[in-house]
Amino acid sequence: MQEDTLATVDTLTQTYSDKWSGTTGVEEANAFVQLMSSNELIYVVLGVTLIIWFVLLFFLFRVDQKVSRLEEEIKSQ
Repeated sequence: MQEDTLATVDTLTQTYSDKWSGTTGVEEANAFVQLMSSNELIYVVLGVTLIIWFVLLFFLFRVDQKVSRLEEEIKSQ
């Protein structure tokens, strides 16, 4: 069983090794791609994650405000 797992890992490494080594032809890419390729990809992941969290928080606060407004409207009736 362990040999099968090792063979699978080795196959995955061979398949994706050229994709993990970085992008080729960055000189011909636009400025945004050059910026993202010059930094580590963890910063891209961090940026996308932060954007998602900010959008979720914004949505949560908006929904809370609307619910509060509806509660006040119901109490006033």
